[in-house]
Amino acid sequence: MLPDLTYFHFLRPWWLLVLLVWVALAVVMRLRKDQGDMFKGIIAPHLLEHLRLEKRDSRWLNPSTFGIVFAVVTAIVLAGPSWRQQPSPLSEDKSALVVLLDASSSMTQQDIQPSRLVRARHKASDLLALRPDKRSALIAYAGSAHTVLPLTADQDILNQYLQAIKPVMMPRQGKFPEYALPLIDEILRDTTAPATVVLLSDGAGADSIAAFSAYFADKPHQFIVLGIGTNSDDDGLVPLDERALKSLADSAGGHYVDLTIDNSDVRAIERRIESHYVIIDDDALPWLDSGYPLVFVCLTLFLMWFRKGWTLSWSWLLVPLLLTGSPQPALAQEDGDAEIQEQAHTPVVVQWFADLWFTPDQQGRLLLQFGDYRAAARHFADPMWKGIACYYNEDFMQAAEYFSRSDSDDALFNEANARSHGRDFLRAVKRYDELLARTPDYPGAQANRDKVQTIIDDINRMSEAQMQEQGVGTEEKQMGGDDAIPADGAEVLSFEQVKLKQYTAEEILGSEATRDMWLRGVQKDPSNFLAVKFNMQLQQREPAP
Repeated sequence: MLPDLTYFHFLRPWWLLVLLVWVALAVVMRLRKDQGDMFKGIIAPHLLEHLRLEKRDSRWLNPSTFGIVFAVVTAIVLAGPSWRQQPSPLSEDKSALVVLLDASSSMTQQDIQPSRLVRARHKASDLLALRPDKRSALIAYAGSAHTVLPLTADQDILNQYLQAIKPVMMPRQGKFPEYALPLIDEILRDTTAPATVVLLSDGAGADSIAAFSAYFADKPHQFIVLGIGTNSDDDGLVPLDERALKSLADSAGGHYVDLTIDNSDVRAIERRIESHYVIIDDDALPWLDSGYPLVFVCLTLFLMWFRKGWTLSWSWLLVPLLLTGSPQPALAQEDGDAEIQEQAHTPVVVQWFADLWFTPDQQGRLLLQFGDYRAAARHFADPMWKGIACYYNEDFMQAAEYFSRSDSDDALFNEANARSHGRDFLRAVKRYDELLARTPDYPGAQANRDKVQTIIDDINRMSEAQMQEQGVGTEEKQMGGDDAIPADGAEVLSFEQVKLKQYTAEEILGSEATRDMWLRGVQKDPSNFLAVKFNMQLQQREPAP
């Protein structure tokens, strides 16, 4: 992690004058060596080079080069480089943390156990545990974004509401993290210190990169992305869109962190949060001398003078290879996965060459033309094109997930069609209704909606006949799950505004019967409360037609 060098300066800059002395000494030694060559003016230089017994070492890796590097590093250490002040022990860390949790349907996938959403909640909880007594806020988003809790230092209530986040409570389907940006401003309106925004997700929307780039361009906040999921190509599984998340982090000047089994990922995030300091122009606070790590570099260079010859010096060139070329752990695979294993190793050079000349979307278009739809879906960066590739590959539910990441009429129509082919008829009708409410004249939407509704009615009539014969009830299903729902065997969530009688705190606590009724109504699981809250917020934001 590179430090912020805006306030870089030397605490003892006069020590840099040592470099001038070293340069003068090197020039004098070179002149004396040239003057000591008595045959220089008698024998031609090109012949003298072959007649001299002790040839000059023309390699750049020689004692002279090491001496120059040693002198420069030593002078920098003595000068005392510094770019940050020592924090005051009497000051309070007022930097806030805002957690953006992806609660879309793709987060229910189980490529990591028990599911992506559960793992994301655990990671968020571990991050909060590393920040005791510090304020944090929680925002959940899918097709819409909602503030779960504003800034608070109460870890218990944060974890309670965090564990209650489920895709079924989100009023709109999709994946649009950019809808949370206005909520961040609302949460941080009373804070002056720069905050850190941590996004836990498995992908991004079609317009997320542009929105985050524009937002963080004039904001002092830090942005960190933690990717949740794997790059598995299993049928029906929406893989982790690592490339889109890295682009999202880079566009906002942030950082991308890979998911780990242990808590090293959240510890890395916590270190970045702690290092996100703001320089205070206060002369009373001392500046930290940050040149001490270079002492080890000086000691390493000095050790070279104890070696006989310089053959060992070439081993320094192997250090980067040892650090970057360490073998990766091998994964055991069955014989049936030999083709996948071969694809993972052989096209590295080809892929590198293709990246030099084609963008990911251009590579996807080429693969789409050649009919390799699965590979095209992996290469595309645009969610719409990813969905089209999955649609051609007949991965309809996966295509619907990618279409839901774009908030446009075409994306909504494509998502409805994909869910229809995937026998997810109820959600398909719901998407058609949303499209017709937005654009009543959209071509083909009403006709497709009527066809799917006819299929639902036929399935319902057959189900009623079978249930009357067998004497069984309908199965309860959730609209927010991943499984396709072909007909009305699902329990549709409806949020209707009803007139409720409001009680004051005095009325509740004054009557024993009312108090007991109120306490029985308080649930440990706030999922239903959040679902109603999110729907009410969405209704307030979107004016009635």
